[in-house]
Amino acid sequence: MEERSDVGSSVGSTDSSNVSSSAPASSNKWRTVAISVTAIALLAISIPFVWQPHAESSAAPQASVTPAASHEPASGATAACMADAKPATWDYKLKDLEGKEVSLASFKDSGKVVLLNFWATWCGPCKAEIPGFIELQEKYKDKLTIIGYSVDDTAELAKKYAAEYKMNYPILLGEGREDVQDAYGPIWGIPASFIISKDGRVCRKHMGIAPKAVFEKEVLALMN
Repeated sequence: MEERSDVGSSVGSTDSSNVSSSAPASSNKWRTVAISVTAIALLAISIPFVWQPHAESSAAPQASVTPAASHEPASGATAACMADAKPATWDYKLKDLEGKEVSLASFKDSGKVVLLNFWATWCGPCKAEIPGFIELQEKYKDKLTIIGYSVDDTAELAKKYAAEYKMNYPILLGEGREDVQDAYGPIWGIPASFIISKDGRVCRKHMGIAPKAVFEKEVLALMN
């Protein structure tokens, strides 16, 4: 999991080739703690990653990782959903890559599972997850909707990035918005992913990178 830092008007990044220097220093409240947690993130990289008990361990990306505690199976969870799953929050309108205002609620579908992924172009671990998301969206397009929520990229940068990586799922822009992140958070770093059941509950949370095999197993359990 990566945290982004801002000092003055400059933007820190673990992927310098994709830095967006125009992002305002105050655009995301969680980045105010980035300097202090950077050291923790570096330490986490050296700690062996332990997946959830129900998750498959194969094909796990080796990029920046977080402790297993940030992947929340919750005590008493079933194979499909956490026992204490809360309703997802849908009441937001956001811009898409074309500048069109889109209601988050428009993706709510009683016949589909939703995977809401918080990401950014400057985030290395986010980049590592994208190929898996593309494959899952293509494979389960009739039963799954993946939404990429870019936390602070400009439309121009996010659009260029989405085209380069052939992202086949909708991208929404969160630049200058903290309300969506607060509703699903607190989110102190990205990637952060939330798997929402067909009846609208947040059944799984991943605060940090996770392999395609984990996401696939969890969304399949909710499709039944």
